[in-house]
Amino acid sequence: MTTQNDTSNRITYETDGYICLIGLNRADKRNAFDSHMIKQLSEALTDYENDDNLRCALIFAHGEHFTAGLDLMELQDKWDKGAFEFSDNEIDPWGIGGKLRTKPVVVAIQGTCFTAGIELMLNSDVVVASDNCNFAQMEVQRGIMPFGGATVRFVAAAGWQKAMPYLLTGKNFDAQTADRLNLVSEVVPNGEEYERALTIAKEICTAAPLGVQGLLSSAQDASRNGTKSALANIHGYLPHLFHSEDAKEGAMAMVERREPEFKGR
Repeated sequence: MTTQNDTSNRITYETDGYICLIGLNRADKRNAFDSHMIKQLSEALTDYENDDNLRCALIFAHGEHFTAGLDLMELQDKWDKGAFEFSDNEIDPWGIGGKLRTKPVVVAIQGTCFTAGIELMLNSDVVVASDNCNFAQMEVQRGIMPFGGATVRFVAAAGWQKAMPYLLTGKNFDAQTADRLNLVSEVVPNGEEYERALTIAKEICTAAPLGVQGLLSSAQDASRNGTKSALANIHGYLPHLFHSEDAKEGAMAMVERREPEFKGR
């Protein structure tokens, strides 16, 4: 296992085989996002995106809570100074701007998960939540509005009538409610969320990387551009996949009744 250090350690970054482990590391502030943490999370996700050896990322939190949301006091004078702006070469953790992520992200959540934390998990692909989670999309109670995707993704996941009572009031809800609202993939007993998320990440890594990336791209196309666009584009992925070494390996593994060994080529 290797470790990448940064100057203020708001984010930890490790690799374990094909998996990138990204930790929110501001536990003394309940992992509230300040400008440094936002920048470092983007850097970590960009490093993951650009590393051909990595197939899945797992975002988790150090300490008892996933995140209390945004550090509004630290960010107060940075709204218009680029704190939430990302170049075409950078991954935006919330998927609003920047470079579009092409590889999967799994998230493990425990304790408090407010505002930007909900939007971060809504921009991921698999979410494992502890049964002690406490959620709130409370921006309207702070004089602002959600701007990390909740106005679109929360509504898309839960449906208008189910989402609006929580978005318009900012009221709290528990893990079981998040599950009913389709905001998380599954709920597990407190303390088991990281291991369960890691198991899922490992399972993803056994699949063909090019196939996973094509699937993810098609699903993102549908989410961003609608069903008609995604269906029109879906056959465009096939020539590249069918002529890949991994496709040949997958067929041979099936014939030989063994587990495939995919190379991402």
